[in-house]
Amino acid sequence: MSKRRINKIAIIGSGIMGSGIACHFANIGVDVLLLDIVPRELTPKEEAMSLTLEDKVVRNRLVNDALIASIKSKPAPLYHPSFKNRITTGNLEDDIAKVADVDWIMEVVVERLDIKQQVFEKLEKYRTPGTLITSNTSGIPIKFMSEGRSEDFQKHFCGTHFFNPARYLKLFEIIPGPKTDPAVLDFLNEYGEKFLGKTSVVAKDTPAFIGNRIGIFSIMSLFHTVKDMDLTIEEVDKLTGPVIGRPKSATFRTVDVVGLDTLVHVANGIAENCPKDERHELFQLPDFINIMMDNKWLGSKTGQGFYKKVRKEDGSSDILSLDLSTLEYREKKRAKFATLELTKTIDKVVDRFKVLVKGKDKAGEFYRKSFASLFAYVSNRIPEISDNLYKIDDAMKAGFGWEHGPFQIWDAIGVEAGIDMMKAEGLEPNAWVTEMLASGSSSFYTVKDGATYAYDIPSKSQQKIPGQDSFIILDNIRKTSEVYKNSGVVVEDLGDGILNVEFQSKMNTIGGDVLAGLNKAIDIAEKDHAGLVVGNQAANFSVGANIGMIFMMAAEQEYDELNMAIKYFQDTMMRMRYSSIPTVAAPHGMTLGGGCELSMHSDKVVAAAETYIGLVEFGVGVIPGGGGSKEMALRAQDTFKKGDVELNTLQEYFLTIGMAKVATSAYEAFDLGILQKGKDIVVVNKDRQIATAKAYAKLIADAGYTQPVKRKDIKVLGKQALGMFLVGTDAMNASNYISEHDQKIANKLAYVMAGGDLSEPTFVSEQYLLDLEREAFLSLCTERKTLERIQHMLKTGKPLRN
Repeated sequence: MSKRRINKIAIIGSGIMGSGIACHFANIGVDVLLLDIVPRELTPKEEAMSLTLEDKVVRNRLVNDALIASIKSKPAPLYHPSFKNRITTGNLEDDIAKVADVDWIMEVVVERLDIKQQVFEKLEKYRTPGTLITSNTSGIPIKFMSEGRSEDFQKHFCGTHFFNPARYLKLFEIIPGPKTDPAVLDFLNEYGEKFLGKTSVVAKDTPAFIGNRIGIFSIMSLFHTVKDMDLTIEEVDKLTGPVIGRPKSATFRTVDVVGLDTLVHVANGIAENCPKDERHELFQLPDFINIMMDNKWLGSKTGQGFYKKVRKEDGSSDILSLDLSTLEYREKKRAKFATLELTKTIDKVVDRFKVLVKGKDKAGEFYRKSFASLFAYVSNRIPEISDNLYKIDDAMKAGFGWEHGPFQIWDAIGVEAGIDMMKAEGLEPNAWVTEMLASGSSSFYTVKDGATYAYDIPSKSQQKIPGQDSFIILDNIRKTSEVYKNSGVVVEDLGDGILNVEFQSKMNTIGGDVLAGLNKAIDIAEKDHAGLVVGNQAANFSVGANIGMIFMMAAEQEYDELNMAIKYFQDTMMRMRYSSIPTVAAPHGMTLGGGCELSMHSDKVVAAAETYIGLVEFGVGVIPGGGGSKEMALRAQDTFKKGDVELNTLQEYFLTIGMAKVATSAYEAFDLGILQKGKDIVVVNKDRQIATAKAYAKLIADAGYTQPVKRKDIKVLGKQALGMFLVGTDAMNASNYISEHDQKIANKLAYVMAGGDLSEPTFVSEQYLLDLEREAFLSLCTERKTLERIQHMLKTGKPLRN
């Protein structure tokens, strides 16, 4: 069988969803043809320019305007602005014949069956047989769409449902039609995981598929619970946010962002098309939703929904909340529950559920009611929407940003305890759940030999979840492969001679225990292993050094201890670079300050595409002190070319630190000089990251890794560069662009990156620059304004400009 490859895709429909999907295919290097309809009338501006409906610029207006709006939107749909060059636009009249040359045609037009069928009829005239053709519908049955199409069309046709925004939400639902070739489903399943970086889930052709069926049920169920329990919207958002591993926007803020009309559209679709659903009454809209729809209070797009932003007289803004009983906006009220206080010391979300459902207050009652309702509902959806329980969990985690799916939460509470909660609410689980308990399986999931197994209903046994072989799941191997552990890290043996260091501190901050663990891991690897990966599977790689520890030492004026602590950090980073084994960092999510420095000192970086990396120390009144300032000076000199204005190159690297620039994707980090072209690589699927990092560590080791020689050949420019920097910071301060304290920090950084006030360009060692860096860092820690900045960051999480 010939190997199918996707080099070019045509996307039909350039609305928010179509443009977003086009951008994500461009992100992964695919050539995109984006087509939309031709406008039927001219705009006043076009009339003024004497254009006609025949002009190309007019004919492509809709598609071009939509794509420009998408690219400008926040969060950005592209990993890098230059990737927009991979998208070509056109219209469905002049350019439809071009679909003959693509490998995949995806329809993303308005959610109306008649329009979709017309589009498919047109496309079939030009489509090359064997080309994939899919629809990104969120609810229209796939079986109706391909009616009347040719055998080849139907064989290569199915639904491929992305969630908005396509770059950030990981769910990729694949929905077969009646005649879809199984090989097409297998291809799309693998392509979604491997190339698009998604969680691929093959769903059944049922209304709203998997993600929206459960997600919308969950929200609609909450709408009714809110009224029954007389809860405020702030209380519900407090109860359904990060405390249970859900996004910060929780429930009502999420609905505002997505748009109430979108939610109502899907809920109505389920109500109409699922008359036999045992919770059918929950999909009927409560009165307050109907009134909000009539008032056009749809959320962010109409300026008000459950929350409303208002401008105050002094120019500042305030966010008001909707009172669901009076339907009037009022000041936000703080929500507090005793049960939530009990979970403050429980770091792992999965360990909180048992505590939450035992709560004696309104919060405990809310969790018992809502989880009982959710558990009963998902148990009844098998085999209706999926044959496998793990697919329901995967869909909720990837499509709605839940840290744990319904069956994982049920496992955490205990299967029998979950059934007791249902019975208290007058609900029953589906019969297969009691059969599972009777068969000797006491949980939905088990872990064996580093792999996850899930209960399989037909065979009444635990079966290995397919597709795990290309992943390494640290949670699954930690117990059996632990080599060393302290309070800050766990070192695991990944096999094939490669170790992994996993940070375990709060937000993966780097303090003394983490540094000790890193050094220990390098010791063990140098003695008995071939290479070392530094990686974890938490939300963020590392938010940097433990600034609380730095603040305590500086406030108590323990400068000798602080000097030792900074030197220990620097020495550990240098060990990452100069050990006798290859080191590979696997950053993802927030990789700030010390986390960035650690990545920059590894032999190779295998970064997740979604890596937000930068040296942000200026925000707390210091310069990078773990080798970051030294490294930027070194990298600037390594990029000096003959005939370059060396000062300009150095200035760029200086500004990256001075403006605390953070890359919004791994691809942007190459522009900042934080990742290096030709050395570091990017993986789109974060789940594959540790496995990929391990493979590279092994590859480098097997190729005959030699311990690098410490550098003594770094060209610094001395007074020439220092003078330029000082003039620049002076001008910025004079024009009120930076404060006096900002200027002081910038001047200290300038001194380090210039190599001090040497009278002429000189070659120096890394250690020379590290000593300058440490001295500057220490002197800034003696400044009251720096301590104020650190304290403010610790209290509020936001930088202070003083």
